[in-house]
Amino acid sequence: MSVRGDLPATPVTPALLRSWPLPATGSGKHERGSVLVIGGSRKTPGAALLAGTSALRAGAGRLTLAVAESAAVALAVAMPEAGVIGLPETSSGSVRSTAHEALKPELDAADAVLIGPGLDDPEETARLLRNLLGMEQTREDHTLVLDAYALGILKRLLPDIRPWAGRLILTPNLTELGLLLGRDPEDIRNDVSEVSDKYQAVVSCQGIIAQPRNADPRETGNGATTCWEITTGSGGLGTSGSGDVLAGTIAGLRARGTTDAQAACWGSYLHAAAGDRLASRKGSPGYLARELADELPPLMMELNT
Repeated sequence: MSVRGDLPATPVTPALLRSWPLPATGSGKHERGSVLVIGGSRKTPGAALLAGTSALRAGAGRLTLAVAESAAVALAVAMPEAGVIGLPETSSGSVRSTAHEALKPELDAADAVLIGPGLDDPEETARLLRNLLGMEQTREDHTLVLDAYALGILKRLLPDIRPWAGRLILTPNLTELGLLLGRDPEDIRNDVSEVSDKYQAVVSCQGIIAQPRNADPRETGNGATTCWEITTGSGGLGTSGSGDVLAGTIAGLRARGTTDAQAACWGSYLHAAAGDRLASRKGSPGYLARELADELPPLMMELNT
């Protein structure tokens, strides 16, 4: 599979990011936005924890974790900074599709909603996502970030996501990219752009970020660019939980008031640069995904000054 495509890509560099600064943090947590993470089955509660930690490290002011009821108390103890909601679950500990009924107040309050980390039942996830997408929208300024199992079933839900066009960020790995395409990936840059246009979403995959080609160029902070490429990143990023950190970072940045494209470019670069730093100190592979989140604040300070 080639990583070079016919679509030109703008390199994401420190100079580009400094010309596209993050919003000011403000003086209180409500000014930095709210993130809701929906995921965390009984078997994989750590995915929601990694995503939530990364959202706060990226500067979000408020975090709620909505996870399987059997995992809720443990996560509340592990992360006292977050509000935690226990969701109805199946006998095997997967989040039930009816969980949307308990989430209405948090959905209304969230600036960015991340769905997927730690969900582990494709059918329950498909029905849950359809239920969430179909809920009456009371806000038009928040974004859905979809990751993991929420991406694996998204192709079935194309009609359901149309009302969310222009307010979606997708963070697939290569397997999930293939599921979104309905075929094996062939040329990642063009494939990511194809998914972006098809789902009317900003997409970050393997260091390629694309937004729909009909997007408002004012949203990019960089003229009419619709595709970017990260040219840094350690092989150690291919470790369990790394994708949860990336998705949480992007959600946290989006909650702070960035555009979707800015959140994806900044988040993808920070994730890769954090891997480089850890690799230089600990070796690559060899570091843990949870360690990536601790690198985010100093990197943002360097790049946003």
